[in-house]
Amino acid sequence: MKKNHKRIAAMVCIVLLLLLYIATLVVSILDFPGHDKLFAACLGATVGLPILLWLYIGLFGKLTDRRTMADLFPDAEEKDAKDNIEI
Repeated sequence: MKKNHKRIAAMVCIVLLLLLYIATLVVSILDFPGHDKLFAACLGATVGLPILLWLYIGLFGKLTDRRTMADLFPDAEEKDAKDNIEI
């Protein structure tokens, strides 16, 4: 059941990012009053939103002590755990 929720959340995020990219393209093509500010906001969101999502996933993983795709060095933690095992 949890995997279905994760898949739905991932699909929603993908659709929102695609809509954001399409909105950025449309705003860049059209010429209307205030388009420059809206285009800058779309570009900022296009760069900032994935970074914020990556930070959120990383913090969630640290708070719950789970490995996530946002880990910088996931193999280093496994090596540390193996080194601490005494025979």
